[in-house]
Amino acid sequence: MHRRSVAVFDRFLSALATILARAEAHCEARKIKPEVILAARLFPDMFPLVKQVQLACDFAARGSARLAGQDPKGFPDTETTFAELQDRIAAARGYMASFQPEDFAHAPDRQITFKAGGHDLTLSGEEFLSFYALPQFFFHVTTAYDILRHSGVDLGKRDYMGAP
Repeated sequence: MHRRSVAVFDRFLSALATILARAEAHCEARKIKPEVILAARLFPDMFPLVKQVQLACDFAARGSARLAGQDPKGFPDTETTFAELQDRIAAARGYMASFQPEDFAHAPDRQITFKAGGHDLTLSGEEFLSFYALPQFFFHVTTAYDILRHSGVDLGKRDYMGAP
């Protein structure tokens, strides 16, 4: 479960950090104010780029903690710059690195109770990872990628996948 959660979250958060660096360079090269891209959204009722990155970090960090049987650490949503988003990603990755594979020994069968949509849900660790944490995480990473592509940042699938 550690490899299916922490390792996956870490790889894609690393890719997200690289994508954000490319977005910042795009802003500099084209003389676009960074706050324009950071506030971009795909549709008016969707979250902006900043919130997509924050949520990707949250689902990765909190999901890993819950699978490891720990109370999730909270991260305040205060980021307004590319540098602060990079720090947020680094903090989430550092937090996840504190969990060891043995912390996940009972993760598949562990009952995980959490709030979603204002309701308490209880799932086994296996169900939590497969049907909640990973899909939520990938939704927000993908939406961040899509916002940046829509904003003209030169990115491709290899960037999303974190390919070397």
